[in-house]
Amino acid sequence: MHVLVAITGRDCSKIIAALAARLPGITISQWPNCENLTEVEFVIAWLAPAQMWSQLPNLKVVSSFGAGVDSIDMSLIPDNVVVTRIVDENLAQDMAEYVLTHILAHKLRLKEYSIKQQNMLWQPKRAFNHRHVVILGFGELGKSCAKRLLANDFSVSAFSQSPKNFPLVNCIHHRNDLTNVLPQADYLVCLLPLTAQTKGFINRDLLAQLPPHAVLINVARGQHVVAEDLLWALDNQVIRAATLDVFEHEPLAVEHPLWSHPAITVTPHCAALSDVNSVTGQIADNVQRLQAGDKLNNKVDRTKGY
Repeated sequence: MHVLVAITGRDCSKIIAALAARLPGITISQWPNCENLTEVEFVIAWLAPAQMWSQLPNLKVVSSFGAGVDSIDMSLIPDNVVVTRIVDENLAQDMAEYVLTHILAHKLRLKEYSIKQQNMLWQPKRAFNHRHVVILGFGELGKSCAKRLLANDFSVSAFSQSPKNFPLVNCIHHRNDLTNVLPQADYLVCLLPLTAQTKGFINRDLLAQLPPHAVLINVARGQHVVAEDLLWALDNQVIRAATLDVFEHEPLAVEHPLWSHPAITVTPHCAALSDVNSVTGQIADNVQRLQAGDKLNNKVDRTKGY
């Protein structure tokens, strides 16, 4: 068995060391320093170079190094190759804490008070009485966020591409139902998978359906939000504020207007960072399953893209 690590933009030494400790006797290489590409059966990928895929004739499995698979160009991978992703319980907990924290920050006017502190203004106001959260995308991360929000007395609606059932959550999967829910959304949390259908999902038309006090929180992918439309919505008081953790191009360019907009909170894609031990443990388990001919965990439905 030969495993190839093809992750762009980060030091992979800890990943490779963790995999080697879990997979004794298995060859682990890092692109492009791999002498026997014909022997590679398992690839761990994140923004892997396009020219790599055609050089792997015996490829059987591609594992995303993250919860999403949008960094993998499925059109370059043969149909008989299985694609898997990471389901990290710690990632879900971190995401739930981030979402709850930023919803409470908006509810309690913390950004407003931070600005007032800089200007030495003593102007107390009541917290907003907004408690309805609409989650776009209801996979493991969305469900973890819903649990945390429900435990803190928020009401939750969740939109997904397929029918879901979850205790105390208003689950919807038709666009018409979403249109009915958006005018009652106090907070809109984006956790959609990035597909051709969801790119630009949060645009001027959708934002215009929200109430003027609504807050957008995007923790999925930057491509879900049309940045120009969001700036329009904020400048024209169509919605009140936004927290953005993800951007179309990262890191966010220093000249981008999202940095300095007074109604926007920017964080550097830190809402939920993968734990190397947890991720490599899941990947190593699937490598061993492939060796044994067993069913792989966390397979991606390639027709859906997630």
